[in-house]
Amino acid sequence: MNPVPVGTLYGISVGPGDPELITLKGLRLLKQSPVLAFPEGIQGKPGVAQQIVAPWLGRDQVQLALAFPYVQDMETLTQAWQIAAKQVWHYLQFGQDVAFVCEGDVSFYSTFTYLAQTLQQLHPESRVQTVPGVCSPMAAASVLGIPLTVRQERLVVLPALYNVGELETILDWADVVVLMKVSSVYPEVWEVLRRHQLLDHACVVERATLPEQVIYADLRDRPTLKLPYFSLLIVKVSQSRH
Repeated sequence: MNPVPVGTLYGISVGPGDPELITLKGLRLLKQSPVLAFPEGIQGKPGVAQQIVAPWLGRDQVQLALAFPYVQDMETLTQAWQIAAKQVWHYLQFGQDVAFVCEGDVSFYSTFTYLAQTLQQLHPESRVQTVPGVCSPMAAASVLGIPLTVRQERLVVLPALYNVGELETILDWADVVVLMKVSSVYPEVWEVLRRHQLLDHACVVERATLPEQVIYADLRDRPTLKLPYFSLLIVKVSQSRH
């Protein structure tokens, strides 16, 4: 008897929030996979990725919530990735495909990367495929109605700014700066932008493309903002040089 072929783990990018921003390929694989995996939400609530794909789910699909703690401790994170990989392998080893959905793009600061790498370390025979999607800087530029970059502009994306001094250096040579998950350091960032006279060239977008999306298009009178986790800030440095 031939062994059952191992199933494929699909990393499906589902975009920043609007369910219509998922690609046709991602939607096809999402619908045909018998198992749907996603990061579990906080305090028992559905996670962002789970909410995005809710309109497309079938009744017969297994829904697998995986726990990824919001911590910096590598030992805790590694243990979570290993547990999640074992949960996914439970289905893959019997030939069932698993579609892991992740907000934004799966290759852009994504939890999926750690899951896939851990799975392949534990089970080298596993198969992984990814589907690209819309990441939050592109979505934010779209809702702002601006190009993210033009001509020869130099773009810098910072995933989380724990060292504000790094921003000081980058503003000296970058043309466009995107600060991901800026909520925890917003007051410090605001002060840096004030010193560089960039407050009127900066915008904050929270929950881009979602119904509860909020845009702050001029930061001059906003030294403090209570921002959610999914917020980013775009600075068009090049505009201040004209």
